[in-house]
Parts: sequence; C-alpha cells; structure tokens
Amino acid sequence: GMWSNSDEFSLLLQTAAKQAGEKVWRMPLEEAYFEGLKSDFADMKNTGPRFGGAITAALFLSRFIHKDVKWAHLDIAGTVWADKPKGLVTSAGGTGTMVRTLTHFVVPDL
Repeated sequence: GMWSNSDEFSLLLQTAAKQAGEKVWRMPLEEAYFEGLKSDFADMKNTGPRFGGAITAALFLSRFIHKDVKWAHLDIAGTVWADKPKGLVTSAGGTGTMVRTLTHFVVPDL
C-alpha cells in the first residue's frame, strides 16, 4: 500500500511502479486512525493498535513532515521476504520490493 498527501506525487510513484513491473495501490490517509496513536504520557505513541498498522505508520510519519512537502509512505512489510520464487522474485529470501520502483522514480528513463 501507499499513502501520500499528494495526488501528483502518488501518480509519479504509480507510474514508476508500472514501468518497473511492480504494483502499488494508493490508500486513504484516514485521520480517524490517528486516535490509536494518542497517548496519556507522551505527545503520541510510535505504534498504533493491532489493526490499521500501515495507516497508523503513515499518520505517525505525517506528523514530522512539513505541510508543504509532498511525501509517500510505502508499506512493504508483507512483501519484503519470499519463502520461494514467485513472479519477479527469482529466489527465496529478500525480495527487493519497491527497489525497482524507486529506481524508476529517481531515473525515469531506464
């Protein structure tokens, strides 16, 4: 999943993913999930409740980014490791998920 504060920026990342042969889906930045980061002892927690972990991670990061900065959070936790070859992953182990996408994002004419 991808969370972003910018339609333009997320479209650039989606284009790079398509060029790289990877998939990325933009998800909504639903502010209601920030409730799970509230704390009685600190400004906020650095981890949310059991459900909505990826969105609470994006909301957590958003609190540290200037409002005028375009950004995206790519949640790759579930795709970072493969037990066996499948699709673009040719062996078991680390998948390199989103490395190809980010490479195409930085160098679009590969």
